[in-house]
Amino acid sequence: MSGCSSSNQPSASDQEVSEDEQRQLSLDLVAAARQNILFLKDVADSHWLHHTPALSEAIRRYDEIWMPMMSDLTSESSKPPMILPPLDIEWVWFCHTLNPVSYKEYCDSRFSKVIGKPAIFNQENKEYAVERCREIWISRYPTESFENESDSGDIHIRKGDVIGTDYLLGEVLKQRCLFTKFSKPYMHELVYLIAAKKRYKGFLFMLQRFMDSNSAFVPTLDILLMWITHKSYPTAYAIDMKEMEGSIGKVVESAESVKEEDLERMKKLWESVFDQPYEKAGCPIIGGSDGVKPLIHWEFTDSDVNVKYRQLLPRFLLEVNILVKQTPMMKSLQADLSKEFLRFQLLRCHRDFKINSPITTIPSNSWHKVVPLYCEFGTKGIVVELRRQKAGVCIKGSNLVESKTFMWNELLRASSITLEGVIGKKSRVVVSITPPAQAPYLLKSVPDRVTDDSGAMVSEVILKMNQYRPQEGRWLSRTVLDHAGRECFVIRMRMGGGLWRRGSNKPTVVKWEDRIIEIRAGSWSYIAGSIGKSPEKVIGTATPKTPSQEWRSSWSFSTGHELNIASNMRFDIKTSTSADSQICLLKGRHMQYQNEDKEETEQDEEGFVTIIRFTEENPSGRATGLINWKLSAVEFLPEEDAVFVLLLSMTILRSVTEMRKEDVGSLLIRRRLKEANLGARDWGSVMVFDDSLLRSVYVKPWYWNANSVMAREGPDYVTKSYSAEECGDEFYKQALFG
Repeated sequence: MSGCSSSNQPSASDQEVSEDEQRQLSLDLVAAARQNILFLKDVADSHWLHHTPALSEAIRRYDEIWMPMMSDLTSESSKPPMILPPLDIEWVWFCHTLNPVSYKEYCDSRFSKVIGKPAIFNQENKEYAVERCREIWISRYPTESFENESDSGDIHIRKGDVIGTDYLLGEVLKQRCLFTKFSKPYMHELVYLIAAKKRYKGFLFMLQRFMDSNSAFVPTLDILLMWITHKSYPTAYAIDMKEMEGSIGKVVESAESVKEEDLERMKKLWESVFDQPYEKAGCPIIGGSDGVKPLIHWEFTDSDVNVKYRQLLPRFLLEVNILVKQTPMMKSLQADLSKEFLRFQLLRCHRDFKINSPITTIPSNSWHKVVPLYCEFGTKGIVVELRRQKAGVCIKGSNLVESKTFMWNELLRASSITLEGVIGKKSRVVVSITPPAQAPYLLKSVPDRVTDDSGAMVSEVILKMNQYRPQEGRWLSRTVLDHAGRECFVIRMRMGGGLWRRGSNKPTVVKWEDRIIEIRAGSWSYIAGSIGKSPEKVIGTATPKTPSQEWRSSWSFSTGHELNIASNMRFDIKTSTSADSQICLLKGRHMQYQNEDKEETEQDEEGFVTIIRFTEENPSGRATGLINWKLSAVEFLPEEDAVFVLLLSMTILRSVTEMRKEDVGSLLIRRRLKEANLGARDWGSVMVFDDSLLRSVYVKPWYWNANSVMAREGPDYVTKSYSAEECGDEFYKQALFG
């Protein structure tokens, strides 16, 4: 039996464009594509730009001012001038160039030449180019505003002989949701774009090679990004595509226009030319079955307000795609196929999650997709095992024949982010990933020991260490764990005062307004076993206030927010910071946290609160976080402050506990409960697209079945008797229930 992992080979995709590597493109597609994604995000965030009056004015400005000005300035040089127009004009220009035939006809008719776009990829240079354009604009058109100042639809637009306003307006409206195709955060990463450029060159090679065929060429999403980017620089595109103008019309860009037979034909054509699967992680074929709504809401972000908390490490996700294919085998090797299967499992985390594929179900004439996954980068890699069933036993009883490990770090070093291996001389395995990109934070709070006013655990150990100086105060404490089980914050809730010394214990319940909640940054300093001191730095507090008649509970946060809670779980939250966005808290799961495939009951929504922010970019609201106060679990985008979210979770839990006069969130537990062993039940470390595998609750997003994934279980969950220094339940019930 061999359990060794042989070295993986770079996939044939690393050589897939070897014949075409000599093809020189007139544009730095990687830099241009990255800049285009940022540009499309700016357009998507500029909601004013999607209204017809603003677009109509943008089209007029583009046709009457911008293009004539560019024509005049271009005549002075063979290259386009290094200036860029305001956002509205640049958007119309971008959309127009995506139809190269129409754009060329327009330019030839108006200016007797094609107007090119300058290659400006540095953000600072781009800002300078816009300011330089402003200077030229003002000197040439002093009566025309540089910014789009439209406020009505009554704008007269001259219709040229070649291009009409209605046509161009239709082209712009057709592309209004273009950013959603390229909004996945990994698409902005250089390693993804470099691999996309390589595959795009392979696509062009095929386009030229099969120019005379009747096939429709259906791009994958990464190739489509490069194709659109290439077209948005019309002079470079015209030079590079001169030899294949006749085949350009065969490229299908709209998912609605894709036929099933075109998809299958494209896959087979790519496989026959490059001996590689056409699909890979993060690169679904447009119009294919991979175009389904993703399991998680995962978007590009260029800001993380939580970098100030050094102990809070970001969470990174990647997509994984695994495809297998039988190798040509001798008859002697085919004899025992019915007893052999491939097993796929993660190298670290979720070791009980195994996918088994019998060898007999793996085709030899095409690539078979095993399962697409979301994995946290901390899972390290995926292991593929060839196993043989023992005689007369089920699949659980099997022997390992050979194994191969695909490490994420090795895959990232492969130029196409893809590696291939042959296992048992019987199966080819191709694993591809997307670059790891920052995902929402995922935290949960677990009970811990009672602490005193100083933050030290109330314990004989601490008492002895302090030469039996009495410990004062009683605070319920919780430890905040991140997605990898690391301690990152300690939350404390003041419950009582009074001294405890050896042989004497006189706790007293403090007044409601003194029962503050505080968050400390960092992990415990352990002195002996599980006994220790909380970190010293307090980074957030919530102070109870006397609520008005309308509300049952009221809190003041150190973050500048005030929270009011009604008995029916209605919330009102205000901020004293005028620069802050408007916030709304809604009971239950909303927006991206809804499970649209299931009709949720009121019981399913119990404990959930969605954080929604309203900004100029998102006037209709955008969910930035989800709280389950009952389970003390939170998920939030990097732009949402961790301390604010944790304060919300704990104040809601504390308030509901008092209102209902019952321990709804295990606040009476005052011992650290044993967590599941790493690798046995890791929340959020892996998620699976496949519906058949989603029957396992541990591979769904945690909020789809929070009780199964997050709830603590086992004998330690039952309230036990506590030592004299910790106090019994009656004291804390009095402090919690009023």
